Amino acid sequence: MKVTGITFIRNAIINDYPIVEAIKSILPMVDEMIVSVGNGEDETEMLIKNINSDKIKIVHSTWDLSLRKGGRILAVETNKVMEHVSSDTDWIFYIQGDEVIHEKYQSHISSAMKKYVDDKSVEGILFNYLHFYGTYDYVGDSRKWYNCETRIIRNNKNIQSYRDAQGFRKGNEKINVVKTDAYVYHYGWVKNPKQMKIKQKNVAGFWNDNDESLNQFLQTEDFFDYNEFDSLKRFEETHPFVMKDRINQKNWDIKLDIKKKNLKLKYRILDWFEKRIGRRLFTFKNHKIVARFKAEK
Repeated sequence: MKVTGITFIRNAIINDYPIVEAIKSILPMVDEMIVSVGNGEDETEMLIKNINSDKIKIVHSTWDLSLRKGGRILAVETNKVMEHVSSDTDWIFYIQGDEVIHEKYQSHISSAMKKYVDDKSVEGILFNYLHFYGTYDYVGDSRKWYNCETRIIRNNKNIQSYRDAQGFRKGNEKINVVKTDAYVYHYGWVKNPKQMKIKQKNVAGFWNDNDESLNQFLQTEDFFDYNEFDSLKRFEETHPFVMKDRINQKNWDIKLDIKKKNLKLKYRILDWFEKRIGRRLFTFKNHKIVARFKAEK
């Protein structure tokens, strides 16, 4: 079984992406790692080279910044890096620049890939998500945050990144996936308030193609108010080991009142239902779950 990891990144230093931690978190589970470095304004490529792993292959991409609607540029860059995957690869392990896998899931994920490698009806492996917010102590627990997504796909040229690179499809057809117990730790909303707003401004054009509203946003204060959340809970477990240095270097502190809830009545009802039976109703999905792979006891 051959597994190829892939990711794309641009301006990782300017936007403070944990791309090094993201790559390191999946290196033990892949045979090679293809990193597509976009044409940015910082030393992102040197950052990747300093990881110093012979598994890593750097390729280069020129981003089409005119693709300004709905995050489409992110799917385009995902598909571009997938083109570098060799035909002898069985599974493609996709990780985004602000996502990290905890080492406690490595054996579980590898076992799932091995079990289904010869079952061609399985086209992807589905992960749960934890979305950290503000600091490393809080996670979003409302329907605002997507609760699962496909991060491993079969090496099939018909499977492509969809919309803003959140998931994958074959044309408009949803892919068949196996759901694992593993989690992706998403750190995209953990930055100091100034850096968070600067990053939002830097990437706003990837989603907003309205010049007037985009310019209005770019003129707002360089400070993100983390108090504007709907629902959070405290995180009481451990973070991935590769995140240790980054967490220790955190130079800001935010205290958020998790008792505060800002949910409309229908979402309160749906959240109540989800937390009690473990199912999320009426949510967008790019996949069809055909099996569940449980962790060994």
